Amino acid sequence: MRIRHKSLLRQGGLGAVVTLACLALWASRAWADVRLPAIFGSHMVLQQGQADRVWGWADPDETVTVEIAGQSHSVTTGDDGRWSVQLEPLSAGGPYTMTVRGKNTIKLEDVLVGEVWLCSGQSNMQWPVSAARDADLEIRSAKYPKIRLITVPQVGTQEPQFDFKGEWKVCSPETVGDFSAVGFFFGRVLHQMLGVPIGLIDNSWGGSSCEAWVRRDLLEKDPRYEALMARWKKTEATYDHAKAVAAYQKRLEQWKKRVQEAKAAGKPAPRRPRPPRNPLIGQHRPGNLYNGVLKPIIGFGIRGTIWYQGESNASRAYQYRHLFPLMIQSWRDEWGIGEFPFYWVQLADFRAEVSEPKESDWAELREAQTLAMRLPNTGQAVIIDLGEANDIHPKNKQDVARRLARWPLACQYGLDIVYQSPLYKSMEKKGNKILITFDHVGGGLVTVDVHQVKGFAIAGEDRKFVWAEAKIVGKDKVEVWSDAIPDPVAVRYAWADNPVCNLYSRERLPVTPFRTDDWPGITAQNK
Repeated sequence: MRIRHKSLLRQGGLGAVVTLACLALWASRAWADVRLPAIFGSHMVLQQGQADRVWGWADPDETVTVEIAGQSHSVTTGDDGRWSVQLEPLSAGGPYTMTVRGKNTIKLEDVLVGEVWLCSGQSNMQWPVSAARDADLEIRSAKYPKIRLITVPQVGTQEPQFDFKGEWKVCSPETVGDFSAVGFFFGRVLHQMLGVPIGLIDNSWGGSSCEAWVRRDLLEKDPRYEALMARWKKTEATYDHAKAVAAYQKRLEQWKKRVQEAKAAGKPAPRRPRPPRNPLIGQHRPGNLYNGVLKPIIGFGIRGTIWYQGESNASRAYQYRHLFPLMIQSWRDEWGIGEFPFYWVQLADFRAEVSEPKESDWAELREAQTLAMRLPNTGQAVIIDLGEANDIHPKNKQDVARRLARWPLACQYGLDIVYQSPLYKSMEKKGNKILITFDHVGGGLVTVDVHQVKGFAIAGEDRKFVWAEAKIVGKDKVEVWSDAIPDPVAVRYAWADNPVCNLYSRERLPVTPFRTDDWPGITAQNK
């Protein structure tokens, strides 16, 4: 029997080391029965209106039959024991029982059909309901039996995984607390607006880098990532985790002695040293998350993806301009269901406010995110007003999710609502002033909090920006100027880590941060 299925036993999400003898024993048992990956289970939601795939494993040359909602599909496995069938499109509804028959029979109960969304990214997507704003109220009121949740465990590996340990859960006060807050609140809006079952798959991983979500061979053959891959190859060749742990143990013993000395002297205890993290199995290594938490679900029927990531790539924002679109396109190519919707959250405001205009890697990352909307069927939720200066994890995930939900509600589900933040369109110089015109202004531009427009900076040929005066002069236009810049050539808006800005559409969607210049930024050379 040829073994291609590599979902081996995992310990603590790290993946078990399996000897050849154990592997042979596993192989002798693995396909004795028809088996499904964990993404298929009781309480799951199947995507409506699509020819959803169902797959699994059995003995070689075994006939497998899948039945649901009056459909029946049979297939014979190949030499590798894999099988796959394609369902005829189903309409929203249920519950159904899915029966899978081979030499044994599996029955999946309480299967619904509706809208399925993948919730992915780093910590702000992983951030649970239990840590969000008004968590006590949100958890106690989370009685939505037609919303279903499943979380993919965090496994970082260079070996493609085809299964994981997890199960679909019915949304309830008992199950929702540990689930992605942005994911749940997004799904709740869709459920309330559409009245259909919602399935949410969370495979996010805090602190993850974009390159970890991309197939490694795509990065290795692209010269734009030569420096990135060279750094990782050096790490892979030289990193010794056992040695790092031994060094940590020595530091820990030294720390214990210093704690006793500090205690005897009546001084504060020193901070405990942090144990080493193995970069080879973490969330930054190129390809690790593609293999560990994405590969096991590729092919499952989804409507689209919501994404909240970028903080870990801010120092390489210019690289993100092509890395992020590459990731999106590669996911779409592998899923094989066309250019499915991909919506993301732009980085929030964070860190200290600045007294004068200056360069910002977070502003450059936001710009890279905005540029990614050149890909079809994409969009971003602007949350430049929802962050917290001292916390990279803002607690208000409800408004984040509502802004995200506007995109599919309008673009996939046909609701007549404003869904996109105002976006810079063009500039026109008029003497010592610059006239900025915007797209997607909804009912028109307005300010919040105060009447004065805040957040603009302006510069002349010397490229030195100063804060600018600004005035709304039409539904979609703002006039910008400064007496200190008699001959302006460029304007920026909300261009800072944590900008003070207050321009919105009447629907209270904040204007997308932008700049009119293309002068090289501080991350332009970082690879």
